[in-house]
Amino acid sequence: MRAESSPAARTGAFIAVAVALFCIQLDFFALNLAVPGIADEFGVTPSAAQWTLSAYMLSIGCCFIVGGRYGDVFGRRGALLGGTALFAAGSVGCALAPGLWPLVGARIVQGIGAGFVFPVSVSVITNAFPDATRARALGAVFGIANVGTALGPFVGGGFTEGPGWRWIFWLLAPLSVLALLLALVCVPDSRDPTAPRQLDLTGCLTVVCCLAALTLAVERGSVWGWDHARTLTLLALAAVAGVLFVRRERRARHPLIDLRLFRNTPYVLVTGTGTVTNMGYAVTVFVSTLYLQQVRGLSPLEAGVVFLAPAVLVALSGPLGARLSPHMRPTAVMALAGTIAGTGMIALSLVTAWWLYVPVFAWCGLGLGLGWTFASVATQQVVAPERAGEASGVLLTFLVTLGGVALAGAAAAITAMVPERSPQAAYDMILRFGGAVILAAAVVVMALRHRRAVPDKVPVDSRSSHDGRAP
Repeated sequence: MRAESSPAARTGAFIAVAVALFCIQLDFFALNLAVPGIADEFGVTPSAAQWTLSAYMLSIGCCFIVGGRYGDVFGRRGALLGGTALFAAGSVGCALAPGLWPLVGARIVQGIGAGFVFPVSVSVITNAFPDATRARALGAVFGIANVGTALGPFVGGGFTEGPGWRWIFWLLAPLSVLALLLALVCVPDSRDPTAPRQLDLTGCLTVVCCLAALTLAVERGSVWGWDHARTLTLLALAAVAGVLFVRRERRARHPLIDLRLFRNTPYVLVTGTGTVTNMGYAVTVFVSTLYLQQVRGLSPLEAGVVFLAPAVLVALSGPLGARLSPHMRPTAVMALAGTIAGTGMIALSLVTAWWLYVPVFAWCGLGLGLGWTFASVATQQVVAPERAGEASGVLLTFLVTLGGVALAGAAAAITAMVPERSPQAAYDMILRFGGAVILAAAVVVMALRHRRAVPDKVPVDSRSSHDGRAP
């Protein structure tokens, strides 16, 4: 069921969603630089303060699938309002936290709210805007959200060195309230009319257990040790819960995820390519940060200036994807993004001169940003609108969870290689390997791009044929 909305209401809904996603992206990337300041203020170790990041990743990663399907079943407007309110309340709680563990608890509240807002926001835009302007609206939304990605490190570092890390959250709180008020007034409601108003609670429990165990193992594995009993136990729990979830979804009358979604070849290709490019994004940011400071000898502020070039192009990747969308199939755009990202990562490992390093870094950011940003736009073009929240939730779960896995894998690989190789050699090998994987994914997408879902078996959007588009 799609609600008709006036142009003014669509504009208000667009601003509400864009501001909400801007806040989430800013929050996601700002607190990394605040961890030392948090540790100093509360008198704890940096490892303990790292729980402020781990708790957020844990809660947001667990809620994408549940939040997306909740919006499809009970209404996207209510899910967006509830998630935004939770995020705003969590931000205030973080700003006022008297100690580390209250701060961690408030971060969990923030993460739950964000886990509902992100997938529902995509489906709100999908259902509020007509076919002719939907891709452009989604691209502009992600362009604004990616400005938060670019500003995050500067806001986090600037507030931490200036008035204090709490001001990160004092900035987020009023912006979140603004998004909440706009959503309350302007966002129309929509839901899946074929779904009864009930949620697969057993599916929710098993998928949350699976994702929580996997995320916690990945986030803390480097601290505990990858062969530690706690890490191995969590990985085993994740595997068991994952098997139980799949069995439940195959038998449930009204499943949390319709597993036939994975017979939709364009959706699988878009999700797979978006996930791989997001893994590359996480690894490239991590490795480049170490390279600029440890090999080039730059200060954090100087390294941040170098990061401006790719950050700007990441922000522009959303509108660029929207411009390409009317002329190319979604899978072709994803293949293009993978080609740019893969060649950029490999080239980044080969150049040394500043006059060449910075533009190559920017080129790399364009491809990586286009890949993971356009994935959210593309999935909405290849599934039916009533399943938009579910499709977005599944995509975001893959993006965040496997992005964390890639980051942990890169850190472990560097630790293993550095005794025998120089840090620069280790960083270069990781970039080349990541670039090769992304290029291989682009080749697979181009080889399979003409395959389509079977409409009578798979939740597919009939608009996704795009016969008039370039291959």
